Amino acid sequence: MGKRVRCELCPTECELDNYQIGGCRVRINKEGVLYSLIYGKPCSIAIDPIEKKPFFHVLPGSKAFSIATVGCVLGCIFCQNWQISQARPEESDHYDLSPDELVRKAIFYGCQSIAYTYTEPTVFYEYMYDTSVIARRYGVRNTMHTCGYIKERPLRALSRYLDAACVDLKAFTEDFYARLCGGRLRPVLDSIVTLREEGVWVEITNLVIPTHNDDMKKIREMCKWLLNNAGADVPIHFSRFFPYYKLKNLPPTPLKTLLKARETALEAGLKYAYIGNIRSAGENTYCPSCGRILIERIGYFIRQNNLKDGRCPFCNTEIAGLWEA
Repeated sequence: MGKRVRCELCPTECELDNYQIGGCRVRINKEGVLYSLIYGKPCSIAIDPIEKKPFFHVLPGSKAFSIATVGCVLGCIFCQNWQISQARPEESDHYDLSPDELVRKAIFYGCQSIAYTYTEPTVFYEYMYDTSVIARRYGVRNTMHTCGYIKERPLRALSRYLDAACVDLKAFTEDFYARLCGGRLRPVLDSIVTLREEGVWVEITNLVIPTHNDDMKKIREMCKWLLNNAGADVPIHFSRFFPYYKLKNLPPTPLKTLLKARETALEAGLKYAYIGNIRSAGENTYCPSCGRILIERIGYFIRQNNLKDGRCPFCNTEIAGLWEA
């Protein structure tokens, strides 16, 4: 008795008995103290284009030293990386990589940033935090791709060392989050607001799933919320769904649906709307004032970058983003 612990990292707030593991699969209560089972043990390491995260307004054309551990705070039935996000530590191989060594490798390989990505960085919060502190000291940018399912206090603490966050806003209804993700929408929205308040650069990703979250009225409502709570400069990426994991009965998202979603976002007042997981002109960055191409992309490859000191060279409009290391 007396050794039961409540985890206060994510909104699930697991209450764990002695030696019980949380729903994320990677945190354990030992004698009344919570321990991480994956600290310094990434299961995936890669050097990626920053555009893969996706970040389109952060250091275009640069390399991101990308890491992930197993585990996740949600259980999305459409997860694109379910083999590791839904795995336990003993079910996956891993590397031994301390925060110091991680930063050293990022610098050695010429990466201007570290990306905490692939699964959900919240589950390896302590590892990410300690690495971020060191990376900031050496001028390496810290970025994460996150579902945003994290409580305010740890998020604000991390934000002191975080440069950019790409948040998966999976849908704009509580019903979707409950049925398909095992979570809630409200904490994700709160995280977006918190990140903006803390001065972290935010981009949004929305995986458009046929019949589940492709209603344009809801997409418009979502974009209006972003406009009012995150600002017109926040980029949104509409990504193509592919039938993976437990949601294999649906077709990939039609291109016309993604194009309509992008058009809806722009009509709602957002300045930058993109299409992902499929080649199209929706990958390019256009000046919101004069409409000229600023950054032309083919997949993760930058074909041309016309930005000059963060401004459109044709009409001198300032383009929001992190353009310098």
